[in-house]
Amino acid sequence: MTQAKVVSTPANKRSPRTLAGTVPAPHDDARDRAIGLYESALRLMQTGKYDAAHAAFNKLLAEGPPELGDRIRMYINACLLQVAKGKTEFLSHEERYDYAISLLNDGHYEDARQEFKAILAANQTADYAFYGLAVLSSMTGESHTCLEHLTEAIRLNGKNRIQARSDSDFQDMADDPRFTDLLYPEV
Repeated sequence: MTQAKVVSTPANKRSPRTLAGTVPAPHDDARDRAIGLYESALRLMQTGKYDAAHAAFNKLLAEGPPELGDRIRMYINACLLQVAKGKTEFLSHEERYDYAISLLNDGHYEDARQEFKAILAANQTADYAFYGLAVLSSMTGESHTCLEHLTEAIRLNGKNRIQARSDSDFQDMADDPRFTDLLYPEV
């Protein structure tokens, strides 16, 4: 006795009537617009444009499908938290520096870079901000930029040369002769 072979047709090859017994619903423009707005708000959020994402999610909350309401409110709250986080105020440049170092240690390199540059925008002689930028550049593999910032930090405060000699954050620069020349100049 031979068994009959069952041949199945992939779902995407079947006619619409055989899938669920009905013809698919006509194209829903309002739903497509809501999905497009939702995706765009998510992209804005993922790229760090929290104010714009917040506005898009608010619009979606007003116009979109009610079943997404809870999720949209969650994203709105996340955007508001990020916007509030960006408005951190510091009593001194040293506080901003400590914050920048914490960002650096957590791997938020671009945020740390912005904080160091904000210090320098307010005080062009802040050797510690140049030193921080040098460390950041070393950690991100930007050796030329690292040397520029470290040179400026040492020019502004000679103690930075001594600190850099034992700073493990510069371990990737140790084999660079320019780095060695900067830290151990010939007398």
